[in-house]
Amino acid sequence: MNVVLILLAFWVPGVVFGAAVGLRGWTLAAAGPLLTFGIVALGIPVLGDFGIRWNLLDVALWTVLLSVVGFAVGFGVRRFTARRHGDWTEGEDSPDRSVRGQVLIGLGVLVGMAVGTVTFLRGSHSLDRVQQGWDAPFHGNLVRWIAEHGDARPSTVGTIANLPDQADYFYPDTYHALLALVFDKAGLTMMPTLNLAVLAVILSVPLGVAAMCHAWRMPALGTAAAAAVTTWFTAFPYDSLWRGPLWPYVAGVAMIPAMLAIARYLLRPRGIAGPVAIGVGVAGLTGLHTSIVFVIAVYFILILLAVLCRFEKLEWRRSAPSLIATVVLAAVLGVPLVLPSLYNAGGVTSAYWSSEATVSGGLGETITFSPMSNFPQWWIGVPALIGIVLMVRHRRMLWMVAAYVVFGGLFAATVSLETPLIHTLTGIFYNDHWRIAALVPLAGSVAFGEFVHTGAGWLARKTERRVKLQPATLTLVSAVVIGLVIGGLSRGGYIGRNSSTLGINYNDGPTVSKAEEAAYAWLAQHTQPGERVMNDKADGSVWMYALAGVTPVEWTFYGAEPDTKAGYLSAWLDDIDKYPQVREDLTDLHVRYALKGVGKATPDAKQSVGVADLAAGPDFRVVFQNAGATIYEIEGQQGVVAAGAATGSDRPHGR
Repeated sequence: MNVVLILLAFWVPGVVFGAAVGLRGWTLAAAGPLLTFGIVALGIPVLGDFGIRWNLLDVALWTVLLSVVGFAVGFGVRRFTARRHGDWTEGEDSPDRSVRGQVLIGLGVLVGMAVGTVTFLRGSHSLDRVQQGWDAPFHGNLVRWIAEHGDARPSTVGTIANLPDQADYFYPDTYHALLALVFDKAGLTMMPTLNLAVLAVILSVPLGVAAMCHAWRMPALGTAAAAAVTTWFTAFPYDSLWRGPLWPYVAGVAMIPAMLAIARYLLRPRGIAGPVAIGVGVAGLTGLHTSIVFVIAVYFILILLAVLCRFEKLEWRRSAPSLIATVVLAAVLGVPLVLPSLYNAGGVTSAYWSSEATVSGGLGETITFSPMSNFPQWWIGVPALIGIVLMVRHRRMLWMVAAYVVFGGLFAATVSLETPLIHTLTGIFYNDHWRIAALVPLAGSVAFGEFVHTGAGWLARKTERRVKLQPATLTLVSAVVIGLVIGGLSRGGYIGRNSSTLGINYNDGPTVSKAEEAAYAWLAQHTQPGERVMNDKADGSVWMYALAGVTPVEWTFYGAEPDTKAGYLSAWLDDIDKYPQVREDLTDLHVRYALKGVGKATPDAKQSVGVADLAAGPDFRVVFQNAGATIYEIEGQQGVVAAGAATGSDRPHGR
């Protein structure tokens, strides 16, 4: 039931809206999550500014409103176009193939989904298992904060970043706002919510690639193979799921194929489907991660170049209104969501990650579609490289080949070189080569599909005189043989390798253990609304809010600024008998418990020494202790919180 609820949340709003504006077939199915994110991203400021609570019912009504408006506008445009340009209403010649071809594509999608599902479930061990990475508690805290406060505007969530009074705070929270709608529904606790959402994103990738290849006229066999192999690459999605985890970024990258499928509507328009879906999609990608918009811009520029070079056909007179409308809608819907991100633009572009490869090593990783891997994925990398050559020879989706050159080259440069130019080009990605690496496998999937299609045709021709089968059947059998051979050599689509990679941060610790989770549960039973718990910024206790609904003093591993009450307590809590300011701050923040965990986020994480040095004594009485955590009740603080009290401000001292 839980997984069904998550899948419905991801697909239903977008599919309803997409159907209303005119999307159909594989493109509609793939665009569901993308348009859902767009609906959510647009609804966050609109509903928030009107004082409408962010909940499932109101967002559902928002979706219905947008769908009705989209259908009405689309109907009007179709009627107008039919009167003025009767020959424009036909749309592009249908890419639909035989039932056999559709079933084949569907089977390819199912293979990709199955490999992705098995890999994720094996790697995560359990849907209840806590992801131990640095960014994970922030994502969990943000989901619960939005769900409990009913407001998803980024300017209202600064508290969970230890910035409670910063009105211009910004973090793109479309992903979290969607999950907040289903969190705590049908028994969905925090980790199943987060983990099932990751699974939904993984499932969207094969579907998106199938829709993209289908829309851009790749043969059914190649489309099926491309969809099947999407979840075999380590660089995407698994590297960005264990490292970070970069859940919103992964969701954004997963939506790229669906956006490129919709882009086909611009070459031979069909009403408002292309412009409106792309405009809403841009809003969704902006709300997920601003950098993805720049990635999509590169793809669209490359498609435009392919059109100008006549590798793709475009009727300029017919397409001009749609192209203009697309640019306008993308700007109108996307720019207002981009502007708040300028608040932290300097912090993003100034981030620094050291090079991790030589120039030749970076090129080798790119060529084998194995970025950031210690050992290449030969069994899919080599076929994909051959597929790139075949795509050039067949002049198929040359803009995708160009994208491989652009993003692959950018990865090879940033992973091996340190220059001002490279830092400028990669600034929107935090200068992080791991994020850029995630952009490479998409071209690899498409190229692999081209390899299987061409290889199966060649093998069928070589054996047709000896095997008494229809040519189409023989080609299909040849493709199955190729798939089985590669699947066997890669040990089931690299399931073992990728699940091990994913499982790096799905263990019982070191950040949060089951014992520490038990301590958070104890606190949930013994604290009152409005009460905070003093904690160490370096251990897993920043998870206590996401997992148990207990409000911490320190919300992030970075810790509060030293001149704030939270920062002061982190440094001097154990000296409560020496400094009166400690007790004043405890009282103002409504603190009567302190928690000290055993785990640490990273081996070199800087602890809150005032908490780390706590020991039982007259001022700190142990009320809970197990192998993972100790909870102290602070003497003299028992009466600081009345039921329903609001927490005090954490403004810097003297302000």
